[in-house]
Amino acid sequence: MTQDSERIKALIAFKKRLEDQLEKLNTESQEVQASLDTVNMILLEKGFKRGDIKEISAPPPSPTLKEVVLPTKPAEQPTPTAPVAPAPLAPAPISVAETETVIPLKTMAEEPLALMYFERQQIHVLPDESKNFSVNTPPFTNFLVEKVFAKMQEKDKEFVRLGQLTPDQMFSYNIVREGEYIKEIIIKNVDEERLKELKSSVRWTLEKMYEKMKGP
Repeated sequence: MTQDSERIKALIAFKKRLEDQLEKLNTESQEVQASLDTVNMILLEKGFKRGDIKEISAPPPSPTLKEVVLPTKPAEQPTPTAPVAPAPLAPAPISVAETETVIPLKTMAEEPLALMYFERQQIHVLPDESKNFSVNTPPFTNFLVEKVFAKMQEKDKEFVRLGQLTPDQMFSYNIVREGEYIKEIIIKNVDEERLKELKSSVRWTLEKMYEKMKGP
């Protein structure tokens, strides 16, 4: 093979890499724009106007997941001399690196289900408005509420009883409804391990609900 042929082959391979990189950048740009549109929508729902947002000269930094930190548990008490069963440890402070402030939840087929975003020490789940998720559609109540939310809450009640958490540091949740339809889920006091479980559980639940809503 001649030198020119080798050069053309290398240029073709380089061109392909550039095209792949450009496609990847375009996809990332679209995702960033979608997240920005979502944040603007949330701000507008909170009562801000676009002009009000631009006029704020030095706004406080938007809370990221790195800034969401639960109060640390009280100092451990001296170990008693009599042998006792070890007490369970309270949830550790949340500290998740490289996690988006706004996380889209989608089906395996990339169908939008909800948006999960972080504000102060709260997680907000906003279901896709076109889906009309109902609290009566399984497995919302029998799985997400009773087996995930309720169990986390019960565990924190035990930590409160042991003096490792105060009542205001307990895991809690609020389901905002319009009739039977879910408009928002607000979750408070989540540690890193629970965040991963919640993200997975909420996505799985909404996907199963969506499948039942579509029918066979």
